[in-house]
Amino acid sequence: MKDFAITRSLMWRASILFINFFLIILAYYHIKPASRSLFLEYLGADSLPYVWISTAVILGLVISFYHRLIASCSRLNIVLGSLAVFIVLLLIFHHFMGLQGKYTAVAFYIFVDIFSVVLVEQFWSLTNSIYKISDGKRWYGIVGTGGLLGGFVGGMMAKIWIEKAGFDTSDLLLFAVAILAVLILLNLVFARIGVYDEVIEQQENTNFSDGWDSLIKNRYLVLIAGTLLLSQIASPLVEYKFMSLVQENFTELDQRTSFLSGFFANLGLISIGINLLITPFVHRNLGIIAGLSLQPFFLLISTCGFYMSPSILMAQVMKISDRGLAYSINRASRELLYVPIDSIQIYQAKAWIDMFGYRLFKVAGSTLILLLTQWLPFTVPTVGLSWLTMVVCVLWLVAISLLAREHRLVVQTSPA
Repeated sequence: MKDFAITRSLMWRASILFINFFLIILAYYHIKPASRSLFLEYLGADSLPYVWISTAVILGLVISFYHRLIASCSRLNIVLGSLAVFIVLLLIFHHFMGLQGKYTAVAFYIFVDIFSVVLVEQFWSLTNSIYKISDGKRWYGIVGTGGLLGGFVGGMMAKIWIEKAGFDTSDLLLFAVAILAVLILLNLVFARIGVYDEVIEQQENTNFSDGWDSLIKNRYLVLIAGTLLLSQIASPLVEYKFMSLVQENFTELDQRTSFLSGFFANLGLISIGINLLITPFVHRNLGIIAGLSLQPFFLLISTCGFYMSPSILMAQVMKISDRGLAYSINRASRELLYVPIDSIQIYQAKAWIDMFGYRLFKVAGSTLILLLTQWLPFTVPTVGLSWLTMVVCVLWLVAISLLAREHRLVVQTSPA
């Protein structure tokens, strides 16, 4: 009877967190297509690498400040304060939308990326503080699905607001404001009923040097980091090609926003299907390494297809091969790789990768695009970047094959 009560309590908590994460991503997928569409309107796809580099630098400063802040304030108060700040900034952006268009578009693009990183990191930080590790392994899959569903519903809603209800791109910011206001109220209610009572079990005080030391001293963790960081070089290459085709095929702002909203909705739906149907089958019958290999394999195949037929359809297939698999089976496979490793080492290594490695390698990918398309005496056309993407995918698969051997050794020597 006691076990049933505990399970019911954990299920209730997971359901509340599911709703919370759903609403965060619901708001994000109202403003993400708007930010991309506005940027293409005023600056074009050729300027994307510059804003990605700028975003990486600014995010590093924001996350550094955030980690100092969380050391002295409760997570709940930081979440509520962040939601309030984002509401105010969204209202300001809505007011200035269309005024000083180029500068507003750049600032809004960077803001939206900060919005997603901060709110998602806050959510998982708060979630980690209220779950024991053993309970988290059981319930995080359900909680995470809330984000995937939020992406699908948010994209579909944004598309409907523009195509069916007569709203325009700037109006999507007001819908996001309303969702964040609901989140504030729900978080206050959830806190009052004790959902956010913390369990002190996680390691939170890892610094940069700790993460770097843990990483370089462990060959297995180095190979995990290598596979993750190669994916971050491929990601801007895919995004650049996709957005270039979007710019060519959709020249009107609201039409482009509607297309991107629908695409992101479909991407979320595909990720949910992969998460629920394909991921369990692959892990059960083929193993973790097979699950990890699907993203670079299908990205390699779809990039070849895009090179032979550089259409908007193939650009979407390539983008889905990258992000659709990254958000589902690749993420699940990646987390399972950490299971045989000591928990402190895991936290330290992931802190380095998440706080520094991801941004560094995305900057590297963006710089490669600028070199090949703008900075060198010769220029490579957008479709020609496919060769670089294919090389990265091959290196990615090689890193996974090396990781497979190391994973078998780690599993054999780890405690049962």
